[in-house]
Amino acid sequence: MMAGASSTAPDETSGGHHGIALSEATRVWARIAALSFGGPAGQIAMMHRILVEEKRWIGEERFLHALNYCMLLPGPEAQQLAIYIGWLLHKTKGGLIAGVLFVLPGFLAILGLSYIYVLFGHVLLIEGLFFGLKAAVLAIVAQAVARVGSRALKNNAMRGLALAAFVAIFFLGAPFPLIVLSAGFIGYLGERIGVAQFKGGGSHGAASGEVIHDRDTALGEALPEHVRPNLGWSLRICSVLLLLWLGPVLALFLTLGPDDVFSQIASFFSQMAVVTFGGAYAVLAYVAQEAVGTFGWLRPGEMLDGLGMAETTPGPLIMVTQFVGFLAAFRDAAPLAPLLAATLGAILTTWVTFVPCFLWIFAGAPFIERLRGNKALSSALTAITAAVVGVILNLAIWFAIHTLFRQVRPVTTPAGSLDVPVLASIDIPAALLAIGAMIAVFRFKLDVLPILGACAAIGAGYVLLV
Repeated sequence: MMAGASSTAPDETSGGHHGIALSEATRVWARIAALSFGGPAGQIAMMHRILVEEKRWIGEERFLHALNYCMLLPGPEAQQLAIYIGWLLHKTKGGLIAGVLFVLPGFLAILGLSYIYVLFGHVLLIEGLFFGLKAAVLAIVAQAVARVGSRALKNNAMRGLALAAFVAIFFLGAPFPLIVLSAGFIGYLGERIGVAQFKGGGSHGAASGEVIHDRDTALGEALPEHVRPNLGWSLRICSVLLLLWLGPVLALFLTLGPDDVFSQIASFFSQMAVVTFGGAYAVLAYVAQEAVGTFGWLRPGEMLDGLGMAETTPGPLIMVTQFVGFLAAFRDAAPLAPLLAATLGAILTTWVTFVPCFLWIFAGAPFIERLRGNKALSSALTAITAAVVGVILNLAIWFAIHTLFRQVRPVTTPAGSLDVPVLASIDIPAALLAIGAMIAVFRFKLDVLPILGACAAIGAGYVLLV
């Protein structure tokens, strides 16, 4: 454990100096997990409301400081924020409880929906539900482009980065990690040489109204003893998490070989865990490019079905990767039974996707104060966020092509192949439903769940009647 705290430190059990019992915190994290709909923006806003405004466990400054650190990391920032705050309140055990609970409800829900999908997916009612969900998801992704763009593209330099990222991934087929790293380097360099448009950093902002200061919260302004850097603890916890993450990957490679589907799942999603900057919508373009185009694990429309599942269940949107791993193992199950292989594929995908999140937080959180006020890192993050807008736009167009048109044809370009829709194959009902979802999102500002529910019901009714 940390220097100056024994393994039975009071804040691991009854609440310690801040008076928050771990049992009470566990109940609150379970509540947060059950309500974690609406993507990262909704999840972060909900955590802010419960932890800062309602419970007053931590203050505004500490909440935003933790969020800014999570924004620098690969992986789902909302889940990492939960790990960070859980660790801040109740040390390692608190971080583990918060992080696991944030993922568990969504994992179980998507696993159940995945069983229904492969067993009954061709039943008309199920087909209709997913037909409607695709149209709603298209509207939600378009909203993500507008929301992130309005926050990130504040000047021409940022707009130029977004445009360059879109051209690079859509027309040139550039890999997502290269785009992220290039944007970060440009932002870092721009700040270092004094370009004004690269200064400053993005943030999600906080809820309007009263500002809850750290001094007025249960944790207070003073840092707990375990928050201070301790190299010995950091090395121990990082060693354990690295073994838990990469140990199964190595074991699969050695026992099954690199061409086995489980080895491919473990390898690909482990790589994804290192490069998933920019949130779930940006990462999905990368996942779709590889899972559909390179590995052939599933079809473009099935990626939309998976995203529809993730949108309608609690937890991080990146849980759609669980569905990808499920289908990949289901279709290459031998010698296992298909459903057993699919279940193991879903578990493996979730494991290698989320274990690294704990590693990033436990490795870096004790040293977070060293990042405070670092202008170059802030500028790198600003540039990455701008580039992510272009990547999300690519995802929105990719989804639109495969949702609104029944046929696409590949067009050869100097950089490879580009899918172009066959205009005569437009799906009129899908287009009308998507337009309706867009109006609900942009004109009437309706929440995600009512839109998804309405579109699913309309889709089911249409397919059953027609």
